[in-house]
Amino acid sequence: MKRNQAELNAAQIGTKQERGAFYRSVFSLVIPMALQNLINVAVSSADVVMLGRVGETALSGASLAGQVQFIMTLFLFGLSSGAAVLTAQYWGKRDIRTIERVLGIAMRFALIVGVIFTAAVWAAPGQIMRIFTPEEPVAAEGVKYLKIVSFSYIFTAFSQIYLNVMRSVERVMIATVVYLVSLVLNISLNAVFIFGLLGCPAMGVAGAALATLIARLTEFAIVIVYGLRVNRQVRFRVRDLFGRHRELFRDFMKYSLPVTANELLWGVGVSVNSLVIGHMGQAAVAANSAAQVVRQLATVVSLGIANAAAILIGKAIGAGREDLAAVYGKRFVGMTLVAGLLGGCVVLAVRPAVLGIMELGPEASGYLSFMMFVMSYFVFAQSYNTAMVVGIFRAGGDTRFGLLIDSTMMWGFSILLGALGAFVFRWSVPVVYVLLMSDEIVKLPVTTWRYRSKKWLRNVTRAQAAEE
Repeated sequence: MKRNQAELNAAQIGTKQERGAFYRSVFSLVIPMALQNLINVAVSSADVVMLGRVGETALSGASLAGQVQFIMTLFLFGLSSGAAVLTAQYWGKRDIRTIERVLGIAMRFALIVGVIFTAAVWAAPGQIMRIFTPEEPVAAEGVKYLKIVSFSYIFTAFSQIYLNVMRSVERVMIATVVYLVSLVLNISLNAVFIFGLLGCPAMGVAGAALATLIARLTEFAIVIVYGLRVNRQVRFRVRDLFGRHRELFRDFMKYSLPVTANELLWGVGVSVNSLVIGHMGQAAVAANSAAQVVRQLATVVSLGIANAAAILIGKAIGAGREDLAAVYGKRFVGMTLVAGLLGGCVVLAVRPAVLGIMELGPEASGYLSFMMFVMSYFVFAQSYNTAMVVGIFRAGGDTRFGLLIDSTMMWGFSILLGALGAFVFRWSVPVVYVLLMSDEIVKLPVTTWRYRSKKWLRNVTRAQAAEE
């Protein structure tokens, strides 16, 4: 009977009905998640554009101060992505109680991370800013930003973990609503507090931080209401923060630690890139800030595809359909190639508009023009590698590979060469930037080899996890 069912399942793969169902599921996930990514980029863009009109010092200070929350977010993303390895596959098994327990374990670690980052910022804000820049005026602006926005860290930790885990069980619209409300609020309050509208004093960088804080508190409030009043299927239970499920906890650590370390290595690497650029002058920092926003804009769709791959492939594996998961992998590869190519074209298309909007000096404008050209091919490679590492590989529990490839290709190649070029050989900003952006290119053949090996295709669920 099982053999007949397996043969029937195999025969259905590739049919018009099966492909239609697949692409409907993909678009129902990718569109909201791409919109979420676009909203997040819009928030960053608003800060960059508005503070860019205040001046390069304010823009550079807020941009570098944002690296602190960026690193914290990577911890949180690593924890939630590690949890999603388990929750997506248990979602395929429809084991809801185990998903809730995994959510509780992830939330426990996330709140600890939020507390640690809040304490660190309040203990040594000046020292933290001087890690990123030696220029005192820029560091002073960054301290203003950090002291205010740090009050949001714990609330951000809760919201991000909850929304990301809900996304892994195909509840994606709540995050879209949360981030859309946050976007409107953040942009509106930015205008009021930064420039001093509606009778408020012009606060500059501090105004941008205050707007961000209020937006994050609003996100948290919406998440709490949704979790308590609306979502009756997968519940957050306070007792799961302290629950002891030894085998499930070991599974969480097994898959989450490599992902968290991977995200941290990658994120710290991005911050080190900013650090290297930061020591090459204020003009380079301002140009890099704008270039990074454009990169985020160009990758919103490819990131949505990668996250959809993690959900749908993980769900298929958890349901015992490894054959279907392999077919899904091929389809996602095709989609991400198209998305990456379009993303690179977007960078080139918006290049003149960005140069026109930003009020930068001649030197910074020249750097930005070159950086966006480099970013066009970098976006294509990043889209492909992200779909592989963050999407396909993690769906099957292959979380150590991303850690290995980033520790070698990024730290042992692009960052090493970029740092040597900047601090030892004193090469120009464009040359150093090319070196810092080279890691995604050298990853391409390695991620392709790993995908073709199918070593990522594994079921990591436990038969009795819910009863432990």
